[in-house]
Amino acid sequence: MKKEDVPQDAGLSDRWHRVAYALDEAGNYVLVESQGCESVNVTNAQAWELIAEHLCAVRREVEAGTVSTLAYHMARFQMDEALLADYSRFFRWQVRRHLRPGPFALLKTASLQRYADIFGISVAELCALPEQDLLPLPRQQERAGG
Repeated sequence: MKKEDVPQDAGLSDRWHRVAYALDEAGNYVLVESQGCESVNVTNAQAWELIAEHLCAVRREVEAGTVSTLAYHMARFQMDEALLADYSRFFRWQVRRHLRPGPFALLKTASLQRYADIFGISVAELCALPEQDLLPLPRQQERAGG
């Protein structure tokens, strides 16, 4: 592929670019920034839709009282028990226990702060559901919605 043929279809990653190898005028391979191609953008949009659906499902579980708000923030930041255990230095069984509303409500401020620091939020934000889910939306939905 020649340098000028590298796809530049804007997608979800407005400020992020992929790097592709392409041929310059002299026939040498060079690195060229690319905003992406339509197939990658469609795939990314579909993936974000699945993540948003999962986040909505977890929100409903939190609202029903079956899981703690920790589960919501884990879903929002796309973490599982093992990853959060590694970052928080809690054992996996402890993270699993903290996903239940009762044990989570009994956590000391220091433990809550460990989780909040990982997510980059305050303890108050950790213990509450945000009014609106904050995930990137596909460009088509942004345009259609406003």
